[in-house]
Formats: sequence, C-alpha cells, structure tokens
Amino acid sequence: MTAKAMRRFVFSPSGPSGLPISVESIGYNPDQEPITRPDGYPKYHWIQTEEGEGILNYANETIRLTEGTGVLLPPGLPHSYEASVPGIWRTYYLTFGGEAAAQIISSFGVQTSSQYRLDSNSTFVTLLSTMLARLDTDTDMFGLETSIDAYRFLGMLSKYGQINQMYTSRNIERLIPILKWMEENLGDSDVGLDDFAEIAQMSGRQLSKLFQRAFGLSPYAYFVQMRIHKAKELLAGRSELTVAAIAELTGFRDPSHFVATYRKTTGMTPQHFRKVYS
Repeated sequence: MTAKAMRRFVFSPSGPSGLPISVESIGYNPDQEPITRPDGYPKYHWIQTEEGEGILNYANETIRLTEGTGVLLPPGLPHSYEASVPGIWRTYYLTFGGEAAAQIISSFGVQTSSQYRLDSNSTFVTLLSTMLARLDTDTDMFGLETSIDAYRFLGMLSKYGQINQMYTSRNIERLIPILKWMEENLGDSDVGLDDFAEIAQMSGRQLSKLFQRAFGLSPYAYFVQMRIHKAKELLAGRSELTVAAIAELTGFRDPSHFVATYRKTTGMTPQHFRKVYS
C-alpha cells in the first residue's frame, strides 16, 4: 500500500472571533513523530490512528491507540505519544478551541481523556479524511465551514464512538460522590470549589485535574452546566414557574446573572428556550 503524503491545514488567527468552535489545525501524518508536551496543548486535541499503533501517556495512564481508535485531550493536560513500532503509525488529528467548545463537548456527552473506538460501519471513521479532501480543493481561509465540520465531528463522535469503559470508569468512579452532591445542592448559590474539595476529600487542585481528565471542564464549570440542564427541564416542564423562580431554584444569585449565563451557554435566552421547547 502506498502511504498518503502528509497534509496539514492551519487556519488564520485573523479570522472572525466568536465562533462556537474555532478549528486551529487539521492534518494527516503518515509517519507520526514522538511528541512530549509537559504543559499539555493549549487547545482541544483529537488524535486518531489510521494505521499502525501508538502509545499515549497522560494522567498517569498508558493506552495503546490501535487502528480505528482515538482520544480527545483537553487543553493543558500533560501528555506524550509515540509509535509503538517506529515508522508504523499513521494518524489524523484535529485541534480546536472556541467560545462554546467546552459547552458543546459537554452537551454531546463527549468525554475527554477517554479512548474511543470508532464504529467501522459509519462514515465517522473517514470523516477527517473527507474534511481534508474538501480543504484540498476549497478555500476556507477563516475556517467557517471547518467550524461546522468540527461541530459535526463531535456529534458523530457522540453517536458512533464507543468508549473504553474499563479506563473511563476509573476516573468517573472517583467523582461519583461529588457528582451526586452537586445534583443535590444545585440551588445553593454559596457553593464553591472549597465545598467540592471537602466533599471529594481531596485538594482543590487534585479535584480540578480529575474533572479536566474526565470532562474537560473545571469542577465549577461542570456545576454550572448541571444548573443549566436543570433550568432547561424547569423551563420546558414547569410553565407556572417564572424565570426569576427558576434562577433561584438553580442557584443563581439573581435573574440577570441567570439570563446572561444561560444565553452564553446555550445561545438563547431562557424566555426564547421556553417559547421554542415548552
């Protein structure tokens, strides 16, 4: 088999800001070189094996990226990777950020730092290849179309990616007590990181690292996401409740803070959401 040539697209930093997902780079590497990043990568970083096998080290774990598997690493997570057999590891990769990247990842239920096996019967396996092929013949200097493709990529990862539960469960299991406590205390506006750390019986720094590994979010950002999800349930299912009442029930200090956070997270106001989905 003839190896495909290396391809890489890097998008202009002068493009329009405010994209929900802003793709930094996308590429194919037919001879993946060893990489060591003690401070992690500043963007979300997906790496996927097309052929061969790689060894990925992160979060005190070592996993094998075999053909048809990939991992989405959150920003700032120290890691390293290399071919298990030098010269026989071909990869696709995608790096991205954006104002709503973390929220979109959370809403799709995509787990960072977890190994995904890609459904070989879906078009998802070849999605990055298709994106690269289109970019070969198209001009998308500011990454607008590629931003849409990245959103589709996360949706398909959620639908067709199969998580290696043996690895993921070790992180999630440690978080179960604090996740249950968060759910029971959504309405307490005084809750903070110190409370999370006390319930989890670990330092705030340790807890933050564990949340980043499991969800790609800080503990408080995850807590806010839980509040927003609860607010959606109340907006759609409890028409007798005012927006101010829902803000109080979900732990926001005042209605204006609730409306601003809801709009930033979902792209619409609570009133608009209620009108569309109730």
